[in-house]
Amino acid sequence: MEVAVFDTYVKKKSGGYMHFDIIVAADTHYENVLTFGKDYLRSKVHAGSNITARECRFCHLEEVVPIWEQTIVQKGYYIHEIEGCH
Repeated sequence: MEVAVFDTYVKKKSGGYMHFDIIVAADTHYENVLTFGKDYLRSKVHAGSNITARECRFCHLEEVVPIWEQTIVQKGYYIHEIEGCH
């Protein structure tokens, strides 16, 4: 399975940024990627709620990593937390 990786930076309520990747099947519509990002942000108390094309940009395509695949099949996406997400 080929996946698309979207590099995402969202401002936190307390200042600073959350940096995470939204990973989806390669044929996923961009509007759905933004919806997935909003769903993820709702689960984070300190996150801002806004995510647009400015915060979320296509980065690259790659082969799926097995640990991502099950979550993508179940939810439609996988979030790879990089910085400031906890």
